[in-house]
Order: sequence, then structure tokens, then C-alpha cells
Amino acid sequence: MQVSSASASWLDEVKWDDKGLVTAIAQDAASGRVLMVAWMNRESLGLTAETGVAHYFSRSRQKLWKKGEESGHLQTVKELRLDCDGDVIVMQIEQNGGIACHTGRESCFYRRFEQGGWVTVDPVLKDPNQIYPA
Repeated sequence: MQVSSASASWLDEVKWDDKGLVTAIAQDAASGRVLMVAWMNRESLGLTAETGVAHYFSRSRQKLWKKGEESGHLQTVKELRLDCDGDVIVMQIEQNGGIACHTGRESCFYRRFEQGGWVTVDPVLKDPNQIYPA
């Protein structure tokens, strides 16, 4: 992916919200399954393009984070796309370890609406306590 952010005019084409963020969707490049949705700021999108590894901006911690920096579940970015309105990024990724969610599941979208309620339909692949020791 190696794109220089020195000439980062491509970043100017993104419609950042009033907090300087854009929605980012991580989709499995092989299966097409949506694994997670997070936020990126200009710096994290630039780092993602430069390194080929997904970087995000944590709204709760107010800081940059590289996906997998603690868990080892890095996301290798195969393709970046910007939607027609310029306000959503979709990344085709390879998920290292097959776990994208902090709950130890493949995807953050592990609950399905059935008969008036949310039902957990995906198994925990690894205990979160083993992924994130105290």
C-alpha cells in the first residue's frame, strides 16, 4: 500500500466531521464480512496508507491506536475505498489471528436481531482475558 502522505492531497478529499473524524469499516478481504466499524482521523488514515496496517482514532481514549498493538490481531490493509460522499472509508483487510473484536470473536457484529431481541450467534474464539491480560 505504501503511499507517501507528504503529498497528502488525497486526504483533503475526505469529508471529516466536526471532530476531524471519518467512519471506517473493516471488511474481510476474502469473505466480505464486516468485521468492525471504527473512526479515523487524518493522521490515522495517513498511517494506514503508509504502513498497510490499520490505524484508528479512539474517541474514548482520545488517541491514535494501531489495531492489534496489544492483542497481536493486526489488520493488513489490502485496499482502501472512499464512498461517493467522501465521508466513509471501507478497508479490505486480512485479519491476523481471525479475531477483530475485543470480545474474542471474529467480528464485532456477533449479535443478530431475532423475534424482538438481540441473540449472540457467533462464538468466542479466544477468551478476552487471554488476549488482554490485566
